[in-house]
Amino acid sequence: MSERDVPQRLPLHIGIIMDGNGRWAQQRGKNRRQGHLEGLKAAKRVVKAASEAGIKFITLYVFSTENWKRAEKEVSYLMFLIKSHLKKEYNFYRNNHIRVVHSGDLNKLPQDVIEEIEKVTLDTSHFKGLTVNLAVNYGGRDEIIRAVNRLLKQGPVRAPITEDNFIQYLDHPDVPYPDLIIRTGGEFRISNFLLWELAYSELYFSSKLWPDWDGDDLAETIKQFQKRERKFGSVGAAQDGSVGAAQDGFK
Repeated sequence: MSERDVPQRLPLHIGIIMDGNGRWAQQRGKNRRQGHLEGLKAAKRVVKAASEAGIKFITLYVFSTENWKRAEKEVSYLMFLIKSHLKKEYNFYRNNHIRVVHSGDLNKLPQDVIEEIEKVTLDTSHFKGLTVNLAVNYGGRDEIIRAVNRLLKQGPVRAPITEDNFIQYLDHPDVPYPDLIIRTGGEFRISNFLLWELAYSELYFSSKLWPDWDGDDLAETIKQFQKRERKFGSVGAAQDGSVGAAQDGFK
């Protein structure tokens, strides 16, 4: 993605449902593992392009709470990919000043995966560039339930509960609401992704399978986002046109 391809009005936070790895492999007579590996390579390309474009936050839907229903061998391979990728990519994060954070229920992940997630989030916590939020063992409904349970653990609940105080119990209250949600692979559903946070997100659905994505696809999506008029429930567009939804709950 060259500088001339980057719009001046950028989304602050982009969420991506990375769909199509299995179909990509099937179309080429390969096994699903190869599709997931190529999907990982695509994620790295898109993250680098987002960093170069000046995007501040990106959330990648890596492994959902529903993905445990897949075949045991596929789940085991996905856990291996997550662990091995985090372990070997520190130089990539450092060279691009990328901070890594995690959303989802850590407790239900294998211990070695937990350790790698905790290590990379600690080791990159001081970087000031793009923040990559890895949604691993993540579900939107699960996040809301866990947020309620965190609130209840504080002791007797004082009414009223408002959006401003409730968001403090979500996985990352410091990460703004997404301006743009991308789903690849030709499907038209949200699949339990950032259900609380995406209330006013712009949605973009691509027929292109995730392993085929690169920085040019991200640039085109951002251009399409730039053309949209965002109203947030009002008659006129938001003043800045890009980050209003992200900041509504972060006053």
